[in-house]
Amino acid sequence: MARPALLFTRHAEDMLIERGIDRAWVETTIYEPESVDPDPAQPGVFRAYRRIAERGGRFLRVVYVPGDQNIRVLTAFFDRTRRN
Repeated sequence: MARPALLFTRHAEDMLIERGIDRAWVETTIYEPESVDPDPAQPGVFRAYRRIAERGGRFLRVVYVPGDQNIRVLTAFFDRTRRN
């Protein structure tokens, strides 16, 4: 079965550039997360987390909205509060 396509919002695209986040890291974080939590303030929105070795093992948080045909990526950043 094919994976849903990732659709990046303009904000997400801007944040990848501004924060030096590789698009491949976002894809891996969504498709192969270490953990996923629902966003407590936004129903239907989720947070995927994954350590990024190239960034010293820091956790990348990707905020997204899942769908049947695609996944809408809202933003991504290295989460300073997330620990092992």
